Amino acid sequence: MLRLEGLKKRYKTGDEALKGVDLEIPDGQVIALIGPSGAGKSTLIRCVNRLVEPTGGKAFLGDIELTNLSSSKLRKARSRMGMIFQEYALVERLTVMENVLSGRLGYVGFWSSFFRRFPAKDVQEAYRLLDRVGLMHMADKRADELSGGQRQRVGICRALIQNPDLLLIDEPTASLDPKTSRQIMRLINELCQERGLAAIINIHDVLLAQMFSQRVVGLKLGEIVYDGKPDGLTPDVLTEIYGEEDWEATIEKVDDENELESEA
Repeated sequence: MLRLEGLKKRYKTGDEALKGVDLEIPDGQVIALIGPSGAGKSTLIRCVNRLVEPTGGKAFLGDIELTNLSSSKLRKARSRMGMIFQEYALVERLTVMENVLSGRLGYVGFWSSFFRRFPAKDVQEAYRLLDRVGLMHMADKRADELSGGQRQRVGICRALIQNPDLLLIDEPTASLDPKTSRQIMRLINELCQERGLAAIINIHDVLLAQMFSQRVVGLKLGEIVYDGKPDGLTPDVLTEIYGEEDWEATIEKVDDENELESEA
């Protein structure tokens, strides 16, 4: 379980990105984090694994308080948190297999990592994950030969090969077309259910958030203004999060899309 208690982040400019966020995410639950630009979504995710240092509050992963760990202990704790990035963060000149195995760098010795020598069980797991996401045939291709959707699948494999307890996912569909975006969101959900993983998905697309999450958390100016089921995103709630808009059209589209999904 991930638990945040009064998590705060104030930048040196004086801007307060998070204003005391309280949040609990049980194992196996996929939540969508929505809100306008500048709401604090990416900051929240990065404060959890301390890519951004919080300025107040606490974060716990299970019984480990992440916010007070030393650098060495933080590196170990980060192995329990798989990160999937908007821009994929792959090494372009390396192969798909090498990029996936880079998720195990924290588990092997210095020279093994330097020469990219990994235990046979890690290589077998990498192949298994690539097969699961439909990329087994591309294991030896360079990352710069892949499409956006394929790169995101490699990023998912790299995160999962860490065998994490939590996935932190930052805008996984921002650079993808609508069909590929659905495929990626569906894949993330399936993998989380198969592994009992908790996941926070920072996502701008309300439609995808409603279709592919079990719970939605709405942030506005660093504060939670909604925390509930996807079907609770009424026009009034969406107006509270984003401002005035014709939200009825969005809700009707979600209903239509969900009906098509159930018929497929």
